[in-house]
Amino acid sequence: MRYAVLGGPEDGPTLRLDWRAFSYAGKFVMSNTGKAIAYQGVPLADRESWPPAAREMDDPLEDVVAAVSFNEDRTDSGTAWLRYVTVHEDRRGDGVGPRLCAFATDHLRDEYDRVRIAVNNPFAYEALYRAGFGFTSEETGIAELVLERPCADRGATYQSGLDRYRERDLSDAEVAFLDRKRGASPPARVDG
Repeated sequence: MRYAVLGGPEDGPTLRLDWRAFSYAGKFVMSNTGKAIAYQGVPLADRESWPPAAREMDDPLEDVVAAVSFNEDRTDSGTAWLRYVTVHEDRRGDGVGPRLCAFATDHLRDEYDRVRIAVNNPFAYEALYRAGFGFTSEETGIAELVLERPCADRGATYQSGLDRYRERDLSDAEVAFLDRKRGASPPARVDG
């Protein structure tokens, strides 16, 4: 697996992803966020004019396995946000998403004091913990939990975030997942 930052928001990178295999595929056609990808195949440096502009493509990209978009916080120039994370449906659960988020965050930390993300389900919460994020004890207005990196004490807030999800109306899979995680320590961090 290879990882690459395609550019920041000012560069306007776009990706055409297969909407049948990637959640949020339409968000990656937009040029107002930066993008990073996990991909297979030939290194980007060895490709001619890659990635092609999304609006100029007839077919979605084939070798992209995951993508994340990001931008600067509008009110805090020391903070960047990961906005949308998507992993090809055949690769979900393989750890590609957490590794890509760790990679993108390492890149962003060269310029920003902190990187944040808001997540709406316990599976994403766990994946972002694997990427080194920790729960801030904050929620967005749409009931997403806010995680950030660096986080002073990831271990102290891990279960409190899971408890917030336990208070919600959840799917059977989410309930079973949260039951398995009761009393557990945060997952080990992966490298990007």
